[in-house]
Amino acid sequence: MATTVGVLAVQGAFSEHITALKQLGVHCIEIRKPTDLTSHPLDGLVLPGGESTVIGKLLRELALFEPLKDLIQAGLPVLGTCAGLILLAGQIAEDDTIHFGTMNMVARRNAYGRQLGSFQTEAEFDACGTIPMVFIRAPYIESVGVDVEILATVDNHIVAARQDNMVVTSFHPELTADLTVHQYLLRLVQQKAKPCVA
Repeated sequence: MATTVGVLAVQGAFSEHITALKQLGVHCIEIRKPTDLTSHPLDGLVLPGGESTVIGKLLRELALFEPLKDLIQAGLPVLGTCAGLILLAGQIAEDDTIHFGTMNMVARRNAYGRQLGSFQTEAEFDACGTIPMVFIRAPYIESVGVDVEILATVDNHIVAARQDNMVVTSFHPELTADLTVHQYLLRLVQQKAKPCVA
């Protein structure tokens, strides 16, 4: 039976995630309303990039916020990219806003400023090797709790991390041809253990 992943599709770069996951043989459900969460059992979830403030507002207006938070807290494997990272962050630097707040880290929004608003680089991602990374007005992780594993850094800034069932990246893995980050999520779905081995 194919793995089924829900992709939050209320705003932002969700279609690119769906394209990447389909390349890996994954059945994708676009999540736009609460019944999308109940009509198909989900094995995983993607919170895509976009505008975190807008997504957070829409989640509440569409009555998706509480059911999604419940699923994440119950252990559903989730990948949050860019704005998705902000949604999962337990704290946002210089901002009192908290969305799901399920991950023990402090995130900084639009952390790279205008001059580096968008850029590309390559860096190590956990034990999976070097991968391309596309940053677009990206956040980064300012600090993490002891229960959070750092998966990648760029210029001494944390740009990917994992805590239990949650994986986040500052960058947009769906905007490259590299499928490493999506494979990482799928291994987490399959194993509920460390997805990469050195």
